[in-house]
Amino acid sequence: MNRRIVIIGGVAGGASAAARLRRLNEQDEIVMFERGEHVSFANCGLPYYIGGSINSREKLFLQTPKGIKDRFNIDVRVLTEVTSIDREQRLIRFRNTVTGEEGTQAYDLVVLSPGARPIMPEIPGIENAANLFTLRNVQDTDRIKGFVDERHPRHATVIGGGFIGLEMAENLRERGVEVTLLDRGEQLLNPLDPEMAILVEQHMSLNGVDIRLKEGVKEFKSAGRELHLTSGDLLHTDMVIMAIGVSPENDLAQSCGLELGFRGAVKVNAQLQTSDPAIYAVGDAIEVKDWNHGFASMVSLAWGANRQGRLVADHINGKPIAYEGALGTAIIKTFALTAASTGNNEKTLRRLNVPYKAVHLHPNSHAGYYPGSSPISMKLLFNPETGEIYGAQAVGAEGVDKRIDVIATAIRGKLNVQELADIELAYAPPYSSAKDPVNMAGYIASNLMDGLVDTLQWHEVDAFHRNGGLIIDVRDAAELLAGAISGSIHIPLGQLRGRLAEIPREQEIAVSCQVGLRGYIAARLLSQHGYRVRNVDGGYKTYASMLRAGRLTQSPEVGSSPTGGGPTQAKSKQLGPEHPSEVPVTHNPIGTNTQLTLLDTCGLQCPGPILKVYETVQSLEEGSQLEVTSTDFGFAADIEQWCHKTGNTLEALDVSQGKVTAVLRKGRDTSQNPDGRLMIPESGSGNKNGSTMVVFSGDLDKAIASFIIATGAVAMGKQVTMFFTFWGLNILRKIQAPAVEKSGMERMFGLMMPQGSKSLPLSKMNMGGLGPKMIRHAMEQKNVDSLEQLMQGAMNAGVRMIACTMSMDIMGIKKEELLDGVDFGGVASYLGAADDAGVNLFI
Repeated sequence: MNRRIVIIGGVAGGASAAARLRRLNEQDEIVMFERGEHVSFANCGLPYYIGGSINSREKLFLQTPKGIKDRFNIDVRVLTEVTSIDREQRLIRFRNTVTGEEGTQAYDLVVLSPGARPIMPEIPGIENAANLFTLRNVQDTDRIKGFVDERHPRHATVIGGGFIGLEMAENLRERGVEVTLLDRGEQLLNPLDPEMAILVEQHMSLNGVDIRLKEGVKEFKSAGRELHLTSGDLLHTDMVIMAIGVSPENDLAQSCGLELGFRGAVKVNAQLQTSDPAIYAVGDAIEVKDWNHGFASMVSLAWGANRQGRLVADHINGKPIAYEGALGTAIIKTFALTAASTGNNEKTLRRLNVPYKAVHLHPNSHAGYYPGSSPISMKLLFNPETGEIYGAQAVGAEGVDKRIDVIATAIRGKLNVQELADIELAYAPPYSSAKDPVNMAGYIASNLMDGLVDTLQWHEVDAFHRNGGLIIDVRDAAELLAGAISGSIHIPLGQLRGRLAEIPREQEIAVSCQVGLRGYIAARLLSQHGYRVRNVDGGYKTYASMLRAGRLTQSPEVGSSPTGGGPTQAKSKQLGPEHPSEVPVTHNPIGTNTQLTLLDTCGLQCPGPILKVYETVQSLEEGSQLEVTSTDFGFAADIEQWCHKTGNTLEALDVSQGKVTAVLRKGRDTSQNPDGRLMIPESGSGNKNGSTMVVFSGDLDKAIASFIIATGAVAMGKQVTMFFTFWGLNILRKIQAPAVEKSGMERMFGLMMPQGSKSLPLSKMNMGGLGPKMIRHAMEQKNVDSLEQLMQGAMNAGVRMIACTMSMDIMGIKKEELLDGVDFGGVASYLGAADDAGVNLFI
């Protein structure tokens, strides 16, 4: 019996279903309705046509209506919108979007493939924005490209840090447009965990994209050319791309009574049937299950839509099929960097309260001795008991795609992490290493499961140190010049066995190297000598990426040396007087030598490039220039830190053609000793361009003075830290704080103290509260900002405010009672900032 099968929507899911239906059955009548002009086009290629990588518009079209008719005998009706589905009569109603002509079409079966629509938020003034675009189809693409070609915008704002937002930011930059990217979240690319996403953020910044996180648009003005941001900033722009996400195109499904699920997506069973068995649904509009854990989700990716379209055709033709869930395997190119993920990320596993372990590694894309090798940062998540693989993420310039694809295949094949080590992968130096990164991930995870090592994650390091743990950096001395974990002590791996007597046995130990390998060796050594030891997972490289981005706040603290000596500032330092933290450097005055030395470190894995720079600089004359190229994009941050630490001058930094190129000049600063030995500067040495103050008083007049001084110091380019202790904490209290659980004594303190800045007394002439009101009135009359305005202005300008946790404990003040944006720390947090300050005040 011939069946009438109606397909609503083309592109990936609908077009795949149509072609497969015809290949399986020549007799069925197949009609496809498409609201747009184009029935089958490369949706994912649209940004690259705008950017110019795809130079022909025709290359975007996979099939034309005529081509589908000629090849598959399918009736394709473009520019025709289906307006309703009558399930009782089994009729669809449609309207031609050009002529307005309406009609009906009988059906036996329907395949819904309407896709998803870009989310357009309700923001004041957005309806008047003449320069606002979204990207969903070819028409959108033509509008954006036409605007760029004809108007030549100098600046574009991209709102949203997902796949479309990042691809549009990249391609607009390729067209020479200045780009600001706004996102309300704390990171870009939510499928990645923050320490992986930060690598993409840093790379995009190096390529000129102005990234502003935790930022949104409060109001559109001047027809969209003026954006008032939630932070209070004003952004002038020539065009705006809205890319904050998509919602399922569910109007038809909802109006005909089909069951909806997650975020309004159409619910389907394993055979992709809706609540009406005669109606199937595929693609971005449907709810899918997570492959690992079965929770409801939406996965708006082309692979799923294509696969689902084929499966629907199989089921219609009697084949047993089941769509069992989605891994959400995805990949994106951002300039010279690639980021990819599969399965669950760490954020999801935490939300589900699923036990898991994470490992980080930084292998090379192929053998380091073969030209063109570059590092990959990888993360693997798995069940610590069974070894079940939950997910993986990778970021790098080369080889990311095949590693994630292998792990996605392993998850689908239900391999465990130990079996990753057994996968026999193709190897030759231009393509891989004898131990492929996938194998290495398996080895590292297996070591954890076998109990050979325990790890410390990047976000646990600072708390470990604060709670009395001892961190040993086992790298070579030269590597410390590019940075080290604050509070760590330095014992190179080669010296560790001979210096065990210096390491206290009563403390828990964490060992850190650059990427984790030497740390593992050190952890095995120490554990076999009776120490409780953990290895910093992913090494300093993983930790430093978050530290340099400001996502971690190191708190140098005063402690004791491990050998029981006197108090020492617990910054990165050598252990023991016989191993001073210094590096020999030839002593020559800076001259006019302009000799340029070229250094190619491409293919070297971190810390290789920095070590090569160190060795080369040793042999140079003062004033000589060194040009370094590297395929490790992390080198850009490393060389900047290295130059700062060593007193050399970074003159140029460029990221292009898949490489980092840095030009530095050998120079010497005031940290140089007369005998020609360059001390590794601690974080407090060098130019003291900071200002710090201890705010002890809770008086209104002194608080006003504190913030006037702080704001003035910031305006002069200083880094300002304010440490609020005892009565000064009252300045930071919220005026309407949430209810928190307190003891009787804590409640008593809370009632006796001022609750927030508006309740502060004057130090003189308080007059029962009349004095503060008089001062505030006088300030208003003289057009002086109020204390609250001064505080907000200081925060916006970057003043760091630290609440003393010891004082909070004594006075019963809880974190929830203090203003948002305040940091928490002890006296060492203040002393660490004071080390770098030229001005220290006590108020």
